[in-house]
Amino acid sequence: MRVLVVMDPIENVNLKKDSTMAMLWAASRRGHELGYVLQQDLYIDHGKAFGLISPLKVFEDYNHYYELGDKQKESLAAYDVVLMRKDPPFDMNFVYSTYILEQAEREGVWIINKPQSLRDCNEKLFATQFPELQVPTLVTSQQSLIREFIEQHQDVIVKPLDGMGGMGIFRLTASGANIGSTLEMLTNMGQQPIMAQRYIPEIVDGDKRILMVNGEPIPYCLARIPQNGETRGNLAAGGRGEARPLTENDKAIAAKVGPFLREKGLIFVGLDVIGNYVTEINVTSPTCIREIDTQFGTSIADDLFEVLEQGKK
Repeated sequence: MRVLVVMDPIENVNLKKDSTMAMLWAASRRGHELGYVLQQDLYIDHGKAFGLISPLKVFEDYNHYYELGDKQKESLAAYDVVLMRKDPPFDMNFVYSTYILEQAEREGVWIINKPQSLRDCNEKLFATQFPELQVPTLVTSQQSLIREFIEQHQDVIVKPLDGMGGMGIFRLTASGANIGSTLEMLTNMGQQPIMAQRYIPEIVDGDKRILMVNGEPIPYCLARIPQNGETRGNLAAGGRGEARPLTENDKAIAAKVGPFLREKGLIFVGLDVIGNYVTEINVTSPTCIREIDTQFGTSIADDLFEVLEQGKK
């Protein structure tokens, strides 16, 4: 296949952790031809989707892991599959990119993940479609409602709807200080909705990332364990990653969510699970392939390409 990747600058990736590189290495091992494009180099001309695309070769050598050819104008429809791996923030530039990729989709290209679903499935809000899998959760911009929620549940996590890597997450207790200033900041003085969730004590055992490929779970997850008194387990916030086999409850969660992911064209997804509860459903650029592969000898990117190759036959 011809495989195009939309990603952040390849020269800046963290090779030990980058899931996109795992995908590109797998694609190369399997004989696929690679192209590379930055988000800002996607465009539409006369109703067709194009990019300023560089031929890409990748090598499993940390000292020499890629070679890029010169950028050239190319139709996105010249590719079989596009991997949309641009990291958040999910801003308007990201949205505009999904519109261009949607045009490529109309021209017959398989976009992973589906552009419309990238727009529709906010990673915090999408999880609220499964209230039976969540702790009590409130989404509002109204500080009075959040205060009532804190009073009811006593110990609460509040977070922005567009954050990543644990950014902007606060733990508030009914007896704690600074509730007002925290809510004012996060809600932009009551103008912007945020999420409040009852605190889940099992976070001390890890915030588990369950990777889903075409609606099916990888048998192992990565538990991201908070360090040094932190509430957040996110690796970006200093959490320690420990791969583990899925529990029976993890498998039950995956079985419940999986069919919805397939229906929405969400082929590669990360479920965040604390204890027995789903907290987020990550669809934009899920990570943790490398850590699980390293600790359990899996090859999750190959599992993904099995699906893509079968789908294009």
